Amino acid sequence: MKLVVEDTIGQYESMFSMEKGREHFFRYSMMKPFEKMWNAINVPINAKQTNGYDVIMATNMLGYLDVSETKMGQQALTVLKEIQALQTVYDTLNDCIHFIEKHHLKIDAHELKFGMYIADPKKLEFQKGYCGFGGIPGFIHVSIYPNAYNISRIPAVIAHEFHHNVRFSYFDWDHGNVTVGDYLIIEGLAESFAKELYGEDLLGPWVTSFDQEDLEYSIEIIKDSLDIKRFAEVSSYMFGDIIAKEQGFQPVGLSPFAGYSVGYKAVQSFMELNRVGIKEASLLTTDEIVKNCGLFSF
Repeated sequence: MKLVVEDTIGQYESMFSMEKGREHFFRYSMMKPFEKMWNAINVPINAKQTNGYDVIMATNMLGYLDVSETKMGQQALTVLKEIQALQTVYDTLNDCIHFIEKHHLKIDAHELKFGMYIADPKKLEFQKGYCGFGGIPGFIHVSIYPNAYNISRIPAVIAHEFHHNVRFSYFDWDHGNVTVGDYLIIEGLAESFAKELYGEDLLGPWVTSFDQEDLEYSIEIIKDSLDIKRFAEVSSYMFGDIIAKEQGFQPVGLSPFAGYSVGYKAVQSFMELNRVGIKEASLLTTDEIVKNCGLFSF
């Protein structure tokens, strides 16, 4: 598989030196290489009408730093250069590729294209300043505002998004018909893959910030909702009430990222109870894992 890591460090250096034309540069130099990914999720590079929905609006909504934020952007860029973030990207992706080749897994793409972008730490407060997207095989984005918490966790979040590429090479993502159960297992498998490669200590706050009481409560709320469909409804269970309200979804009584934590617990429990490794689990259906994880009663 061909690996392409965009030189976003150099791109940001160029963009922050500009007084005008930053949006154009962001669209056509930084996002254009991912046009196929954006098209797959119905995000145009440039809206047909002024102030319409496009890649600028979408990335702002996803927590990327606004292109006008020079001071914050340059501060983050300095840190990313100091920690040699793009070298970490290369090393991590090669680790992931080696793993799937060794275990005869695949990504349904001839090329894997990766981009690391600067995040807005206020927008990603609950995610501790970093997150990613890997839902389209062949493409991965990670956004980060580097800090003492998330720098060491860069490999784990990359591995998480890499696994989405793997999972969606075997199982289709149906935005309209995805269930709570599907989403739980997708995220639980991705975080379990990250654990396999980099250990539990480097996993994200979306699974590590829950105490046992909140986890058990979340399981009780979610267990009767596994068959609920459609992304908006499902998102309330995955992302929790605070984010649900911000996005205009109906709150259901859950803490931030409850679904991620429950999904990770479900996959880990399934693997332990059934003595199954992440390679085998990655190829199993939602029902096979949910019904045999011991977390939900059927």
